Amino acid sequence: MAAMAVESAEDGAARTLPSLGRLSRGLPFGRAYGRLGNSPSGRLILPAPLSQESGDPQRTALLLRKAWTLYSVTPLYRFCRGRLRDYARLLGAFIAAERQKGLAVEVGVELDIKVALSSLPELQGSEQDQPAVLVQLSSRSRASPKNSEDKILWSGCFCCVYGDDLSENMPEDFTCLPLFLANGAESYMSVVGNWFQKTFDCIFRRLAISPFSLTWMVAMWTGCKVDKATSGVELVFSVPRLPQPLDISYAIHPEDAKALWDTIQKTPGEITQEEVDVFMDCLYSHFHRHFKIHLSATKLVKVSTAIASAHCDGIVKMLHSQYLSGVLMLLTELAISQIQ
Repeated sequence: MAAMAVESAEDGAARTLPSLGRLSRGLPFGRAYGRLGNSPSGRLILPAPLSQESGDPQRTALLLRKAWTLYSVTPLYRFCRGRLRDYARLLGAFIAAERQKGLAVEVGVELDIKVALSSLPELQGSEQDQPAVLVQLSSRSRASPKNSEDKILWSGCFCCVYGDDLSENMPEDFTCLPLFLANGAESYMSVVGNWFQKTFDCIFRRLAISPFSLTWMVAMWTGCKVDKATSGVELVFSVPRLPQPLDISYAIHPEDAKALWDTIQKTPGEITQEEVDVFMDCLYSHFHRHFKIHLSATKLVKVSTAIASAHCDGIVKMLHSQYLSGVLMLLTELAISQIQ
């Protein structure tokens, strides 16, 4: 069996893109700037919120309120969108073969696993982006009635939202879908990732989120307008160098957080590094005033808002359909940065 496709960030650091040897025009990456504060001006232009009428809301709803594990994916070699049904059949045969070898994917239950691959054009950020590709594994127990609905065991989604710089420089034989979201048992991810690596000469790596990126996310999401904020803004910090793990949870009323951000942001629809820094400094100062604790000496590990939540381990939960494109834009940027 080929080497496992899914790598940790540490294990994958030394790996190189296998397909590079085929690229006569050199490395297909190289961005003039990054979105998360890495441009010369540290400026992020926010995408317009999705219209409620754009696309099929039921298609994008399947991404909401689920914990997604993030991966970066190198470009897929000779991936043909017109062959999604063929790929589903081949992946299904591969999963069946792995089960025959004794690699359990569902312990203690006899299941007939079905594989479906479908296109999600609703998740395109721009015309240059490739439409997202949804991978779903479903099953029906052999003891279930024939008319019962299949149960979704595992879902994965390849996407590229506002990855224009990478897409424009991509050679013809390569498909750029640098961000992969997975929901379900890791055993399924291992088998699916292995098949994609063998078939399209790509590499999956776990995608972590740095504290720096988390600050941009909480600032961006705090500034989003929602009809009714169902949850507050929460930041979780980990205290380093202690015998026992200790986390500090900092909850802020959503209206207070939004009011603070509105006094800091100079241009609507645009965020700068300076504004993010000021926003976080204000939150830190307020916390220190009440609890005499310097949060700047801790590590930010999780942020939660009414728009989405994100953990430094690369676990994201998206909560608001109108701002899916903005969340996926930031995650696409992180995935591209890791590939580079």
